[in-house]
Amino acid sequence: MQISGRDNTRYQAFTRRAALLGAIQGAAFVVLAGRMYYLQVLKSDQYTMLAEENRVSMRLLAPLRGNVVDRYGRILASNRQNFRAMMISEQTADIEATLDRLSRIIEISDFARRRILRDVQRSPRFMPVTVAEGLTWDQFAKVNINEPDLAGIVPDVGETRDYPYGEELAHIMGYVAAVSEKDMAEAETDRQLMRLPGFRIGKEGIEKTYDKELRGTAGSSHVEVNAYGRVIRELAKDPGKPGQEVVLTLDMDIQRFAWDRLKGESAGAVVMDIHSGDVLAFVSAPAYDPNQFNMGLSNEQWRALVDNEYKPLVNKALAGMYPPGSTFKMVVAAAAIEAGINPAQRVVCPGHYSLGSHDFHCWKKGGHGAMNMHQAIKYSCDVFFYDVARRIGINAIAEMARKFGLGETYGFEVPGEKAGLVPTPDWKRATRGEPWHQGETVIAGIGQGYLLTTPLQLAVMTARLANGGYAVKPRLTRAIGGQLLPTPRPASLGLGEAALKVACDGMNAVSNEPGGTAFRSRIPEPGMELAGKTGTAQVRRISRAERLTGVLKNEQLPWRQRDHALFVCYAPVHAPRYALSVIVEHGGSGSAAAAPVARDIMREVLSRNVDRPQAVVPPRGSTGAREG
Repeated sequence: MQISGRDNTRYQAFTRRAALLGAIQGAAFVVLAGRMYYLQVLKSDQYTMLAEENRVSMRLLAPLRGNVVDRYGRILASNRQNFRAMMISEQTADIEATLDRLSRIIEISDFARRRILRDVQRSPRFMPVTVAEGLTWDQFAKVNINEPDLAGIVPDVGETRDYPYGEELAHIMGYVAAVSEKDMAEAETDRQLMRLPGFRIGKEGIEKTYDKELRGTAGSSHVEVNAYGRVIRELAKDPGKPGQEVVLTLDMDIQRFAWDRLKGESAGAVVMDIHSGDVLAFVSAPAYDPNQFNMGLSNEQWRALVDNEYKPLVNKALAGMYPPGSTFKMVVAAAAIEAGINPAQRVVCPGHYSLGSHDFHCWKKGGHGAMNMHQAIKYSCDVFFYDVARRIGINAIAEMARKFGLGETYGFEVPGEKAGLVPTPDWKRATRGEPWHQGETVIAGIGQGYLLTTPLQLAVMTARLANGGYAVKPRLTRAIGGQLLPTPRPASLGLGEAALKVACDGMNAVSNEPGGTAFRSRIPEPGMELAGKTGTAQVRRISRAERLTGVLKNEQLPWRQRDHALFVCYAPVHAPRYALSVIVEHGGSGSAAAAPVARDIMREVLSRNVDRPQAVVPPRGSTGAREG
């Protein structure tokens, strides 16, 4: 067939277009093939790894918290099973209705309900949220039985902190609690770990001081997840490293005895080794149950603690500040000897001491008569120490007080330590803008006025008197993670022998000579005698009118206006080893309220073999971790 010119032109155009299209298709095929080769061959390893990472997810595991034990290895804080109920919100169509049904089985307060709803909103829908924990076995069993009717509720067994001695050690152990936003902001490490649901950190006491050591190192779990991030199966698990064990210097038997002896009082007591500084007992009563803090307090429980007039939340042994009263007279006596005053020199006590137009009264209304320093300590004569204090001045007294550890902190392992107050003219001028008055020196001579001390400081003061004048400091930790901590060698206070001897002889007379203010609270067993000093710290001002009509007795006053009762001692008197301080808030007379308690505690200390084999130091080997 003959092709016309016009058709030929069309044919040639078609042929060119077909060729062009074929070329384009060929080029596209080459580019596509090249890209496939690039992705599937050259980049194969990279994309295989990315795909694997998308399929496998790494989850942190909270390590087991380390134990805390006493010097003989008795558990003071450990971990126990925590029966709890969790909620996975994606598995329930109506969260409110599910919580309503669950509240018919276990109590869910309005506060807890608001917290649960808040946590659900903040978490991915597949992430479990804690609904309730610390369930009893019966409650946990009921949740399990009713699980088919509780869509989204998952019974679970985790770990929680356990304090077997509860209140007896609350002010030492402290407690752990949930991580706050402030904790997160201040954290330098472990932020991811701290974000785990249910993870807790130390908030008070030893738990706070050694939180990092007790916390351990997080483990990890490699799990296979689907496209929505939901766990399908666990592929590998590293349990992490449990926290270290902390060994304290406490003797739990002595601690329990002292606690029982002070139960029902608002009080503090400290027992320590005068050479090493090891604290054997450290009591602040009343206290709180740290297990309740661990699981969360109700409003009623919190109000009960805050409103208690005995202040169970205050660590009285460490942060309770009290006038030392007559227990301070040994410090004044030592300062007087160092200032060159003859201890045999007598001062006549007629029952009061006059300075200008003011009379300062002795506790004994009729007076003690002529007293030397030994007798003044034995009978606790106020007038003798009024006179001595005025003669040597407040600066000499303050200098000696600081040598004995008053007015300072020791870096004790439990947070919240108070320094007390040793006043001077400079201090008063700087803080109050007022000059010092000589009358203030006079009353400082009997441990009153601005002077403030803690039970821990009074134990240290007594220890330094009894150990020959060495600056021993208290310590509560014996070992961490199997490593014994060194016992510091205390430096000498640089005191003359005469200053220490007159103070210690006076304390011996207080307890072991007839007429001494604590003679009725002596320990008669040979070899166990103690040397002590009573103190009765006045907390109210006695008016002239009341003195004329007769000073009211403590029993006639409201509890808060009664005197504080104090007693410090060391024993055995001829080979000192232990020092003890006891303060009973508003307990009245030191000889009647504090001395008998101190005697019983010291007898218990001396009757025990504190040097018997102590805690196994190597850390408890264990592995494992708990889900956060």
